[in-house]
Amino acid sequence: MKITSIEPQRNKNRVNIYVDDVFSIGIAEELRFKHKLEVGMEVDDDFIKDVLQSEEQNKVLNYALNLLSYRQRSEKEMYNALKRKNFEDSYIKNAMNYCRENRYLDDKTFTESFIRDKINLSKFGPERIRYELILKGIPKNIIDDLLILDYDEQYESAMNLALKKLSSYKKEDRNSIYRKLSGFLQRKGYSYDIISKVMKEILKD
Repeated sequence: MKITSIEPQRNKNRVNIYVDDVFSIGIAEELRFKHKLEVGMEVDDDFIKDVLQSEEQNKVLNYALNLLSYRQRSEKEMYNALKRKNFEDSYIKNAMNYCRENRYLDDKTFTESFIRDKINLSKFGPERIRYELILKGIPKNIIDDLLILDYDEQYESAMNLALKKLSSYKKEDRNSIYRKLSGFLQRKGYSYDIISKVMKEILKD
């Protein structure tokens, strides 16, 4: 068996390989150079199989890197995303190892960024942040190490949220305001202690 032609696809980064004048495989051009494929090269079925495995691994890795180009992801998020594409576990494992080794996939860095965004942008309290991190598969020890929020800053954030929300309850009675505002802050992830302190201040006579 001999490679008789290597032709570019419409996608300039891919090529078609012909063996004995018959189309054999289509692969990424980088794999052509990795495997040193040239016209006239002798190949066998095992070699073609190895190239196809490299092509599939390359496909999985590129998909993972493309996902990371949009936003950071936890390891669990990445695994689930790759699994939904029905990639084989061996290829998923190799792709994730590559991403870890190059620090593209790092649960600690992800958690630091996630906490910062949820505090500054979403105004979430610690309980909501913890819950969402657990859903994303972040280990408990990482959450415990990084989710340390200042009490006064939590109180200030909860108070600001409550004051903004209060304007939509102008026609409500005191009990209704308490119930709705405290429920709102609870869903935002603030503790009972913080909520009680905020409600006491807002509803004081």
